Amino acid sequence: MDLRQLRYFVAVAEERHVGRAAARLHMTQPPLSRAIRQLEDELGVVLFERTPRGVDLAPAGAVLYAEAGTLLGAADRIRGRVRDAAGTATLTVGTLADTAEQVGAHLVPQFRARFPHVRVTVHETDLGDPTAGLRNGAVDVALTRTPFDATGLSARALHAVPVGVVLRTDDPLAGRATVSTAELRGRPWVRLPEGTDPVWAAFWTGEGDPGPVVRTIQECLQAALWNGTAAVAPAGQPVPHGLTVVPLDDRPRSTVVVAWAKGTRSPLVRAFAQIAGDTLGHGPGPQQA
Repeated sequence: MDLRQLRYFVAVAEERHVGRAAARLHMTQPPLSRAIRQLEDELGVVLFERTPRGVDLAPAGAVLYAEAGTLLGAADRIRGRVRDAAGTATLTVGTLADTAEQVGAHLVPQFRARFPHVRVTVHETDLGDPTAGLRNGAVDVALTRTPFDATGLSARALHAVPVGVVLRTDDPLAGRATVSTAELRGRPWVRLPEGTDPVWAAFWTGEGDPGPVVRTIQECLQAALWNGTAAVAPAGQPVPHGLTVVPLDDRPRSTVVVAWAKGTRSPLVRAFAQIAGDTLGHGPGPQQA
């Protein structure tokens, strides 16, 4: 019998209904029902009796409910005292501009629900740093895209997306289902700042006449809109009116990853990576880079 099982049991006991308890716990009903059955099997007693309106506590369940409140309250006090002794904890999350919304809208709220005592800050970097601050130690964990030099870093792949070339809608190739990089030779391409990771720069730019140096996604899109400069972007990325993203048929997908410094011992980093995998992951599990 563990604390998780007890919290599940208390929710069902107070709601008198498995479905309502599951909604309160932000989970589906089947795993909650299984957890209650496992607890009954472990204790060898019936905890709930079914009624037309839901469930009622059986005699053994009433005893467990009375004891569970005391035990869970003590556990919460212990957790609070341990956190107080450790001081204020912080987690700095690095993002690129196109991954910042996923962090703010999905990951940080879930992380704060689990760790309300932790102060979370988000650090957005420009296109010159694909590690989103990990390489220079500015952040603890990052949500970013591949490919980049991952020396000294660990990463978990979340999901992969195709990439395409950003073109003006009046470009002769704009109506194509796909294009190849060979068809784009001779066009001006955006460049990334000097010193940018060469693996990253080679993937997100193309061969051709040198265009302007861009540091942000908005600068990249405006160069394409104003001057017809070619640039590579994730397919499906929102673009301003007058632009479109045509998929490249000869370039591999880019994978969104959650990354951290190899060998980190921070439980907060591990927890954030796990939440990112559970929330955004549609690909393979942890990958060590």
